[in-house]
Amino acid sequence: MPRRHRILVLVHPDCVPPDTIEGLSNEEMAPFRTEYDVVATLSNMGHETRVLGVAMDLGEIRKAVQDFKPYVVFNMLEEFAGVGVFDTHVAAYLEALRVPYTGCNPRGLMLAHNKGLAKMVCRYHRIPVPAFHVFPIGQRKVIPPKRLTYPMIVKSLTEEGSVGISQASIVNDVAALQERVKFIHRTTATDAIIERYIDGREIYVGVIGNQRLQTLPIWEMDFSGLPERAPRIATGRLKWDEDYQQKIKLNTGPAQNLPNGLQIELPRLAKRAYRALQLSGYARMDFRVTDEGKVYLLEANPNPQLMYGEDFAESADNGGISYEQLMTRIISLGRRYRLIGQA
Repeated sequence: MPRRHRILVLVHPDCVPPDTIEGLSNEEMAPFRTEYDVVATLSNMGHETRVLGVAMDLGEIRKAVQDFKPYVVFNMLEEFAGVGVFDTHVAAYLEALRVPYTGCNPRGLMLAHNKGLAKMVCRYHRIPVPAFHVFPIGQRKVIPPKRLTYPMIVKSLTEEGSVGISQASIVNDVAALQERVKFIHRTTATDAIIERYIDGREIYVGVIGNQRLQTLPIWEMDFSGLPERAPRIATGRLKWDEDYQQKIKLNTGPAQNLPNGLQIELPRLAKRAYRALQLSGYARMDFRVTDEGKVYLLEANPNPQLMYGEDFAESADNGGISYEQLMTRIISLGRRYRLIGQA
């Protein structure tokens, strides 16, 4: 029988899951479904779980650690104080407390969250990424460098989850580019990054590990149900609107009929990027594969969504790792990760 432990689960206060979801609609469950799946699974495995909603006060974490004395902190926070990139500070605080925690370390979070910085690191390590340029908030002239050619895609430099991404994110001239950059600045309050738009297949590779890495089966988001002229991109609507997903018959699953060699090349590139960005715990690497078989790393996503039935967990299950086994693996990696200053 597996050993049972005390596990402190950190979530946003709005995502504290109820004891049961019986009678709730998908819409009602959406805000906390991932948190419910993780907490319910850990509890069903026999672990003593305590859920802590954290919004603005890191001191609440310290008090809970002192009182509960957890075997590990299961960190599910994707933001702190309303800012996405501040999850880095939560991980750093857990390290300062010298308490084992799940997910990515603060150095990896910092590098991966900044899409421009992550691309610079990957480019240094000869990992192919699209050509890009960053327009900080307040920059008066929005003129793309000559090395960048249209079409381009405009994104927030640091926001995740397709925030700010729609079909209008693909631009074909300087006027549209300038308008979209200003839109990102205004609506997300972040710097904007423009990239050469890579048309092709959307491919995901999950990675688990600290030093020794394991890749999950190669996954693909199938855009074939989109209208003929619609850009093949994961917009915010496509990613989060279940009605729209059903309308276009969005499907994700094992990637089929990849060009020769990519079954080996994609996992190899995923591991290289994971190490280059100093990630730990678990992550998902997002790639584009062109019709000619060229591969580009679009983004690295530490701590991807763990909801049962979603891409990361489904890919793990396809690779022979059940949901319970995935939770056990994530906890084990959190326990084995060597904290800074640890002998």
